[in-house]
Amino acid sequence: MQEQGNRESYKHVLKYTGLFGSVQVLIILIGLVRNKAMALLIGAGGIGFNSLMMSMQNFASQTTNLGISFGAVPRLSEYYEQGNNSRLEYYIKVIRLWSLIAAVLGLLFCLAISSFVDQWSFTWGNHTLHYAMLGISVALLALTGGETAILKATRHLGPIARIQIYSAVVAVVLSLPLYYIWGHRGVVPAILLISLATMLLTMSYSYRRYPLRLSFRRSLLSDGAGMIRLGVAFVLAAAIGSASEMFIRSFLNVEGGLDIVGFYNVGYMLTITYAGMVFSSMETDYFPRLSAVQKDIVATNDMVNKQMEVSLLLLAPMLVVLLALLPVLVPILFSREFMPVVAMAQVAVMAMYFKVLTMPVAYITLARSRSLAFLFLETSYFVALVLSIVLCYRFWGIYGTGVAIVIAHLCEYVLTTAFAYWQYGYRYTGSVVSYAIVQMMIGVAAFVVSLACDGWGYWIAEVALAVASTAYSLNILRQKTHLWESLKRKLTNS
Repeated sequence: MQEQGNRESYKHVLKYTGLFGSVQVLIILIGLVRNKAMALLIGAGGIGFNSLMMSMQNFASQTTNLGISFGAVPRLSEYYEQGNNSRLEYYIKVIRLWSLIAAVLGLLFCLAISSFVDQWSFTWGNHTLHYAMLGISVALLALTGGETAILKATRHLGPIARIQIYSAVVAVVLSLPLYYIWGHRGVVPAILLISLATMLLTMSYSYRRYPLRLSFRRSLLSDGAGMIRLGVAFVLAAAIGSASEMFIRSFLNVEGGLDIVGFYNVGYMLTITYAGMVFSSMETDYFPRLSAVQKDIVATNDMVNKQMEVSLLLLAPMLVVLLALLPVLVPILFSREFMPVVAMAQVAVMAMYFKVLTMPVAYITLARSRSLAFLFLETSYFVALVLSIVLCYRFWGIYGTGVAIVIAHLCEYVLTTAFAYWQYGYRYTGSVVSYAIVQMMIGVAAFVVSLACDGWGYWIAEVALAVASTAYSLNILRQKTHLWESLKRKLTNS
């Protein structure tokens, strides 16, 4: 009976990791079209400018959104599970009113700091108006975040996936004509139009299920206070992260120019962002399940380790393939102008082995509502990242930023794991340790090959390592989930 339960638990993790990961794959493929077109239409400098604008948008949004997209979910989800429709509809009014307040705050915040940010991040031109205009986008994102929280808490995950896909398509359709006509000057209008389209798409789903009934009673403000308190630590951590990314890009712009910012952004996107598709199920599926057992140390350890095993086994082969294909992917997805990114991205890939061992453990702190601890751990990572980028860039240029990403993720892994060991009694299983050792050894071997080999020797060695990593993962997953038997039954029944 226990073996059957373990098998079902692994299948559940695999199913939802695969489901949300598949959505992210599709979004990434659509994004690749946009990135390729951006590289051709506005070049590395244009991508660097877009990166600076997006960093400002993210910073302002995460500083002023009051954590509604995160803090609203637990209570709303509780009402939904209880079938308490009257409280559910009332709390939706609370969320929408606070989302409107967050939207106004975001707009005013951008207007207030636009001049300062322009002086800090640019050594040429006046971009104050660009930064101020982003306030409109930040306001739209605040309204979108509230509606997304409503859909997430009420288990409308299908619409959320469709919104993400449609938004990615709309981003391509709206932005590319602007880049073609106006070049760099089309970046900010494209950001505004994409934010507007995403908000309208989200509202079209949420309003259909829960029609808009705005109210401005004082009780709505007080009843939202708990939601805001829960989201404050999340907001602060996100704001610190966005500020760190803004500082990094501004530092690289001042030290090396917009081309360097563009190179860094592409390398970061190829490794951190694309590998994140394996982690996309954690907030929507893993985090609620972990919260339900957070007081039980044994159950918590079991759930964390199973999530870690599946995530590692799925991600590791992808990392080897990505590392091997980067010399081919970069000129295809962008242009040969971006070839300096290859070496930086290849070393940054190694950071993902530490990230996959860190994220499932990091969620324990969130599940236990240890807001200050979460804020401390997140801040420590970003401090390590900023310091590493500044030092390593001055020593090794753009390649050094990849080394810095690895150093920062290693520091995060050590600190997060040690904290969980000390505070929560978290312990690795022997399976996690053995899987991690094998897959990290294969990853290190692939990285060494990328440094030492070229020509046919490079491809033969990399393909062999990719096959070894994939075969190892599939064999373990087959044993854990009886994967082949499930596939055979589905094929037979069909």
